[in-house]
Amino acid sequence: MTQVLSTPAELAPPSAPARRTARRKELLRWIAVHSLGVAAALFFVLPFVFVLLTSLMSDSQALSRDLIPGTWEWGNYRKVFDTPGFLTWWRNTLIYAGLGTALTVVSSVPVAYALAKFRFPGRNLALMLVISMMMLPPQVVVIPMYLFWAKQLGLSGTLWPLIIPMAFGDTFSIFLLRQFLMTIPNEYVDAARVDGCGELRTLVRVVLPMAKPGIAAVALFQFFNAWNDYFGPQIYASENPGAWTLSYGLESFKGAHHTDWNLTMAATVLVMAPVILVFFFAQKAFVEGVTLTGVKG
Repeated sequence: MTQVLSTPAELAPPSAPARRTARRKELLRWIAVHSLGVAAALFFVLPFVFVLLTSLMSDSQALSRDLIPGTWEWGNYRKVFDTPGFLTWWRNTLIYAGLGTALTVVSSVPVAYALAKFRFPGRNLALMLVISMMMLPPQVVVIPMYLFWAKQLGLSGTLWPLIIPMAFGDTFSIFLLRQFLMTIPNEYVDAARVDGCGELRTLVRVVLPMAKPGIAAVALFQFFNAWNDYFGPQIYASENPGAWTLSYGLESFKGAHHTDWNLTMAATVLVMAPVILVFFFAQKAFVEGVTLTGVKG
């Protein structure tokens, strides 16, 4: 076999002009990437900044050409809190989002565990049914469901028709948790069974501690969905102002203060703030849970 030897020119280090050109290209690439990142960040952040600044303006300055408040009207938030019913909307939203999220997680984890770690006839069919239910728009079944909850059970004017079904699992949550649990090696589960653990104890002691990112992602998805839900409260709770949530009550607030844009923006900030804070403190677990759900199918 003939060995090809490198020539001295090929072994020589790059010349100074070549190194400067390479550094210049790397610098331009770094500037381009970070410029796009800054532009994208401003695209998403500026609307929130606009809403926040408008909420601190006076009535005459709101939606004018001024971008910075002439006087910082922190009392706008006090006026929003003093609006009749606003604290009730807060309480209802916390109950709906908090209780609904807890019920969804508790009911979805065992089903996802069974679909991920059990071997039984019809498992793939059950998974296909879960996926098919994800494709069914809620508007398709809203009329029969409303007739059932309102006419048969008499629960119209409350949030219970939205909370109680969460105790029976959520298709998206089941699918997301199942995908995450598939990434947990079966050896851990088999070792727990060999040590004498039942399925419930294996789930609680072995699987759940390893599935915290996936559970956190499901909990955040469900919390955000319930907090921002407008369609459900409009269907079931619109006839009873005492059962309104923030998303539905904000529409009423905007109608009553359609000329007071500073107050409308202040109410919007108060509705968005909890969601932003929750995501800010839980974003690491959320991103990790969502990322790992696609590792193994």
